[in-house]
Amino acid sequence: MKAPLDLRHVASLALRDLIHLAHLPDFDRVQDQISQVRGCTRPVQLVGSTETRDTTTDAILRSYSTADEPTGRLLTACGNRRSSRCPACSRLYAADTYHLIRAGLSGGKTVPDTVRTHPRLFVTLTAPSFGPVHNRRTTDTGENLACRCGGRHRADDPALGTPLSPATYDYAGAVLWNAHAGALWARFTTYLRRALAAHLGMTQKALNAAVRVSFAKVAEYQRRGLVHFHAVIRLDGPEGSNEPPPQWATADALTHAVKKAAERAVLTVASDAIGERQLTWGGQLDIREIAALGDGELTDQKVAAYVAKYATKSAEDSGTVDRSLRCPHCTGRGYRHGPDGFRDLCDECDGTGQSEPIADLPVHAHVRQMIRTAWDLGHLPEFAELKLWKWAHMLGFRGHFSSKSRRYSTTLGALRDTRRAWHTERARAAADGPELAEGTTLVVSHWQYLASGYSPGEELLAAQVRHETALTDRRKTEGDPWL
Repeated sequence: MKAPLDLRHVASLALRDLIHLAHLPDFDRVQDQISQVRGCTRPVQLVGSTETRDTTTDAILRSYSTADEPTGRLLTACGNRRSSRCPACSRLYAADTYHLIRAGLSGGKTVPDTVRTHPRLFVTLTAPSFGPVHNRRTTDTGENLACRCGGRHRADDPALGTPLSPATYDYAGAVLWNAHAGALWARFTTYLRRALAAHLGMTQKALNAAVRVSFAKVAEYQRRGLVHFHAVIRLDGPEGSNEPPPQWATADALTHAVKKAAERAVLTVASDAIGERQLTWGGQLDIREIAALGDGELTDQKVAAYVAKYATKSAEDSGTVDRSLRCPHCTGRGYRHGPDGFRDLCDECDGTGQSEPIADLPVHAHVRQMIRTAWDLGHLPEFAELKLWKWAHMLGFRGHFSSKSRRYSTTLGALRDTRRAWHTERARAAADGPELAEGTTLVVSHWQYLASGYSPGEELLAAQVRHETALTDRRKTEGDPWL
């Protein structure tokens, strides 16, 4: 029997664990697992087994068990889309989003390439003003113009986007606008179809029988902490992307409808505490046609890359935190029901409901006030259904960062299934396994969650994988520095 390693002289726990892993009989498999999850920041550890059986003979064709792994468990990627949480998984999410958007513009992934000839617009819808903020305006020649405050801000000035007068800034309106931005978008799409029908002089029923409006959008945070939406809006035939729209359904008609819908989309929010608010889109509406066949300044590739870039971002780009502020023990309520049924103050958060005091967050005063406003509004009875205390770290925004209409293009799920099938087939070919006839096999799996993250030694290996991936990406964009 091989004598156990004596690593008492190694002070570093991570190095000690790495040496232990390196002496395992199948260390290559340890590295292979970490490489397969692309150095995921916090992978999910699973234990269990799976068997593939022949349904006619009940013979076991293939089997796998984590008991055969050198570490006794299987690592799977966390799948978090946010780059601040997991750069590796967010990079894959951005790639999938890019292909999803690109397919709806250029074809591919079950979408015919004739979709390029359909009328297509790239639209940006912004939030209205809730008070003047510090900004940085430049001329066409790049000259930095003075802000309303009289100064000239640098591009990285933390004051950009913050109110000139915090005392008079409408924080309640800003938070409520973020909270209702998704509903405002839904109302916009409804009015878009109505405005298009009115402009073309037909009923909405007749329009729906002849034209389908397809879209894909992504949300982006501005410096002032408010979201705006970038959207690709396309006109198709009634069956979707595989059918061209009528010749009278033009980009000009769609542009007119977008303008009218943006003007008409209004939500009214009433509260005894803050009064009544009219939530509308801002005056900065940007509409640009995406030229057919990639001609012009706005190409399919540029639009897809732009949308994919923001699909992995989150509210932290506006200076906030990327974690929920709810106390996990009382889920933000500040109390728990005791054995007698009465409400007892949560002893973990002292009744505040916060996992960490808002006053102690390392954020700008403007962001802190938006978080505090969202937290306070969320505990008002009239806004209880918004659960703003749950989304306070998102400055009130509780919608999806990216979404699309059903017929725009493929889905993220379909892209993942294709990638999973490719990896499965590759693994089967590498193992030289038998070809399996469709419908004659049964897969029986038993999996259990064990933990999340790496061991200290595995974290060193994952850091190396992330470094090599970042270096490869840098070489793709900047070239090899050694050449």
